[in-house]
Amino acid sequence: MSKLRILFMGTPDFAECSLRALAKNGENVVGVITGEDKMKGRGMKVTFSEVKECALEFGFPVFQPQTLKDGAISELLSELCPDIIVVVAYGKLLPEYVLNFPKFGCVNVHGSLLPEYRGAAPIQRAVLDGKSVTGVTTMYMAKGLDTGDMIYSESISIGQNETVGSVWDRLADTGAKLLIKTLDDIENGIAPRVPQDDALATHAAKIEKEERKIDFSLDALCVHNKIRGMSPFPAAHAFLDGEPAKLYDSTVEEYCGEKVPGSIVKLDADGVVIACGKKAVKVRTIKPEGSKALSVKDLINGRKITPDSIFS
Repeated sequence: MSKLRILFMGTPDFAECSLRALAKNGENVVGVITGEDKMKGRGMKVTFSEVKECALEFGFPVFQPQTLKDGAISELLSELCPDIIVVVAYGKLLPEYVLNFPKFGCVNVHGSLLPEYRGAAPIQRAVLDGKSVTGVTTMYMAKGLDTGDMIYSESISIGQNETVGSVWDRLADTGAKLLIKTLDDIENGIAPRVPQDDALATHAAKIEKEERKIDFSLDALCVHNKIRGMSPFPAAHAFLDGEPAKLYDSTVEEYCGEKVPGSIVKLDADGVVIACGKKAVKVRTIKPEGSKALSVKDLINGRKITPDSIFS
């Protein structure tokens, strides 16, 4: 446990894991900055970020500025006087006045093995690209996008059928543990600073809506990686007999036939095998528009899919 005054900045469940680790380790969290509350659902109910829920659980002061620009939180920084700022998936770039405020700087927990996958969607991109290994890096933040000196990193393997949701959860836990070690070593003056090799850098851009569409003319591995790389969220989608549908839980299947990509090769209670440009994919769970996610068995029983159905 360090004695540093910590200001935490984060929003989703990936960040909540790190905040919870700080709380359970007895760290001195003087404040938590998170995203604004959102209106969700048909009843437009106000919902808090996972980080805000966690902060309230442990009694940490919560702040939700609309912007950080133009010195918006200068007074807050002076009031809280943090020794270090910890940033985990906050969602906004930090201006220089924030980066330069704390004595020990700003530290980020990033979901990749930097300098690979700098940017907004490192975990999704690793799965979409079919990587077998990824990891998490703690780093000193700098003005550029994920360009600061690295402190520690730890790698994990990615299973060939593992979804981004599973990888996300494991990296969140790994990152939280690495953060505790990072803070202790920074306070004790033994944390390393390893410059990134910009020549090896790759960019992990935000997932755009157009990217969620499945192109069955591609080889089955590409289709499979798209499905698992967007599962459970935002979910890859196609059209099933002309109606929008989201696809989950896929595997690559051998197929040497000549059916048009998107055609059904085999359909039974175990799943639907769909022809691709090369080989085929088996999909076990589908969410039709306006429905909950259903097993292929339920879709067959509900007559929402037949051997003559087409995915496009």
